Amino acid sequence: MSSTSGSHSNEPHTANIAGRLNWLRAGVLGANDGIVSVAATVVGVAGVTNQATPIVVAGIAALVGGAVSMALGEYVSVSSQRDSQRALIEKERQELAEDPDAELAELTGLYRAKGLSDATAEQVARELTAHDALAAHLSAELNINEDDEASPWQAAFASAAAFTIGAILPLVAILLPPAQWRIPVTFAAVLLALAITGTVSATIGGSSKTTSAVRLVLGGALALAATFGIGSMLGAAGVI
Repeated sequence: MSSTSGSHSNEPHTANIAGRLNWLRAGVLGANDGIVSVAATVVGVAGVTNQATPIVVAGIAALVGGAVSMALGEYVSVSSQRDSQRALIEKERQELAEDPDAELAELTGLYRAKGLSDATAEQVARELTAHDALAAHLSAELNINEDDEASPWQAAFASAAAFTIGAILPLVAILLPPAQWRIPVTFAAVLLALAITGTVSATIGGSSKTTSAVRLVLGGALALAATFGIGSMLGAAGVI
């Protein structure tokens, strides 16, 4: 019998699931933000003027600014998360070095609280401590793995790249068609792309595809309608 026969094919059993979910989060958020924010920008400008130059300038500015902002935000966020994790690991390592008996008793108590008998909890705690005391405490007390440390640079790059890829779609969609078709084509392309990204992210994450897709499509449609409406009103009023 295979050693993995007790696992289920639809459940994650890899040690790097936290890293995978972090990449998924950064990638999906980056792509969705790129699609929606740049689309909203170019549609808003298109509500004021049908000239291509202002639309291109606004779209490129939104793409560059958004990609940098996403990268910076991910870098700061993941750096803070990594620093906090390192501090917790170091604190646990110091406690194990200073008072191993108290830490063993604490670990035993944690497993007892999970439903194990006194004897079993003590045996599990002793065996895990003998194998890798730090890993045992990090898992039981803090639910973290010392090897699952996210990279701020990787997260920043993934977010910026995903944002850029997503942002290219509305730029192409609004520039290729004739002027009278720019807005409807952009709306259709953006909403279709959001439905696809919502479905893909739900498939990877194991959540509802319909709920995820509908949520993104409704949010994107609201953003596009709002910016186009504001742009049209400003253009009609002669403010811009």
